[in-house]
Amino acid sequence: MKPASFTATFTILCIIFTLVDYDVVSCLRFSDVPDTSHRTAMVLPLFPPKDTSVRSSPSQLSGRLLQKSPVNAQMALHDDLLINGYYTTRLWIGTPPQRFALIVDTGSTVTYVPCSTCEQCGKHQDPRFQPEMSSTYQPVKCNIDCTCDNEREQCIYERQYAEMSSSSGVLGQDIVSFGNQSELAPQRAVFGCENRETGDLYSQHADGIMGLGRGDLSIVDQLVEKHVISDSFSLCYGGMDFGGGAMVLGGIKPPADMVFTNSDPGRSPYYNIELKEIHVAGKALSLNPRVFDGNHGTVLDSGTTYAYLPEAAFAAFKSAVMKAVLSLKLIEGPDPNYKDICFSGAGSDISRLSKSFPPVDMVFSNGKKLSLSPENYLFRHSKVRGAYCLGIFQNGKDATTLLGGIIVRNTLVTYDRQHEMVGFWKTNCSDLWDRLNLSPPPPLPSSLDNTNSTGSMYPTLVPTGSPGYNASGEIKVGFITFYMSLSVNYLDLKPHMTELTHLIAQELDINFSQVHLMNFSTKGNDSLIKWAIYPAGSANYMTNAAAVEIIHRLAENHVHLPHTFGSYKLFEWGIEPPPKRAGWLRSYLIVVIALSVVLILGLSAFLGWLIWRRGKESPLPYERVESVETVVREQELQPL
Repeated sequence: MKPASFTATFTILCIIFTLVDYDVVSCLRFSDVPDTSHRTAMVLPLFPPKDTSVRSSPSQLSGRLLQKSPVNAQMALHDDLLINGYYTTRLWIGTPPQRFALIVDTGSTVTYVPCSTCEQCGKHQDPRFQPEMSSTYQPVKCNIDCTCDNEREQCIYERQYAEMSSSSGVLGQDIVSFGNQSELAPQRAVFGCENRETGDLYSQHADGIMGLGRGDLSIVDQLVEKHVISDSFSLCYGGMDFGGGAMVLGGIKPPADMVFTNSDPGRSPYYNIELKEIHVAGKALSLNPRVFDGNHGTVLDSGTTYAYLPEAAFAAFKSAVMKAVLSLKLIEGPDPNYKDICFSGAGSDISRLSKSFPPVDMVFSNGKKLSLSPENYLFRHSKVRGAYCLGIFQNGKDATTLLGGIIVRNTLVTYDRQHEMVGFWKTNCSDLWDRLNLSPPPPLPSSLDNTNSTGSMYPTLVPTGSPGYNASGEIKVGFITFYMSLSVNYLDLKPHMTELTHLIAQELDINFSQVHLMNFSTKGNDSLIKWAIYPAGSANYMTNAAAVEIIHRLAENHVHLPHTFGSYKLFEWGIEPPPKRAGWLRSYLIVVIALSVVLILGLSAFLGWLIWRRGKESPLPYERVESVETVVREQELQPL
């Protein structure tokens, strides 16, 4: 939903909880439903979260000195900011490892996953964590520094949010792994094992939350306390129409042109920055600089999708943008229930959006500025091609400026907690590792099922048939196949096959003509369809980049269908080489030519034979008329 106007009571409660040293985990909360019409800004907790962490003294907190050379964990981000409402990364917990897709959230300070003993947990991407299957799992025993269960045997945690979602469970400790190619070795860490979840936490596709905020239960704080990483981490979100991204736990060498601003941990429990001005089309908005310093100030929250400005700032920003796009047509938003500000006529090529929409600059207190391209404040209109809507909204009556993930698309954001700074570097997050001269994270998994595996989860891109290679050594991908099972019978599904094909093309961001139905089978009220994705146009094969993008969307469950298609599942994608059309064509031509030669030779021989036969026939003898008459007469005398 659009951010509601929060009452002063909630604001006062949040401030009081912070002052009395409650672990206010995520006063900022994300909207994790894929529908872009559901947007949540700042949400204050209904109740003070019960602190279950072991608190460190100020001297301990200030003495975080690395005892050895730090390493970092390079991890891939998955999903899409606007389709899913969040980005996820993969963590493996336990021995043997159990895999989980967790939302990266800088506004949360606890990491939690559904537990096998959960009495009320939704159906998520991966199976629930099974403590009994891990030989290294240990419950966190009840102690004076945590909130205990009723039996006073184990530490528990509880998180409640004003959007009526909640998570609660027990605290456990186990080995946490960060991927096969991470420099950071697996570490023991404390996490939450959910026994109950409600609201959006119950219905979301992701398994749980990876808390990156400030707090003793934060995964970052735990790794820093173990002296295995420096007190820093970085996030890089993919751009418009590109999901995924990258994350680094630990320090990296900042690029020379990275823009830094101060981030005072005493200002609020969140990652705040010192924003002073916003420029649109080169002109500063006529605002008091203190407008961005109200309540919690200007806060970065990776778990929030869009950006939300105080009332005065939003009005000025909206007016300046509308004055700069007079050549475009103002249209209604994708959902009539919301008054989105949308424009048509800009075209579908996002690389040309800067010709239609103005540049926006965020100026910090030190005079440095972060330049935003149109993809940093716009999202595509879901119903009108070539139309876009503002992704910046008014934050109700709340004075906090909340900057969600849309602001930092294709931007490397470094949270340098040790030096109390946040850095921004505009880049293409799709090739971040090359730009930073770092080894890439593991490639995408090849299986679409939700089973946990202890083996290798990252095979290379290899076709299921005989591979072919082009001059650059890339695999020639002829087409991609995958299966789809739906809980809809054949008679009900058949009239909607064209609609289903269009939906698949839309979700995979390909042309309708590329999607082909290969076969169809039914079993009871369920249907099983095998689909094929062919290259665009008349190409014989698709590039590896295009194939990987399609597989990424399949593997990360980016295909979302309306409820009318019932429950569905994608599985067993495969890669097939291009059909050997050239060889078949050559063979066909040879056969045609051979048949033609045989036919010509046969006709020539037949004509020659006819001519030869006529030449061999005896000519009629010359006879006198009398002789002929005699013959005729004799014939007439012969008996019948």
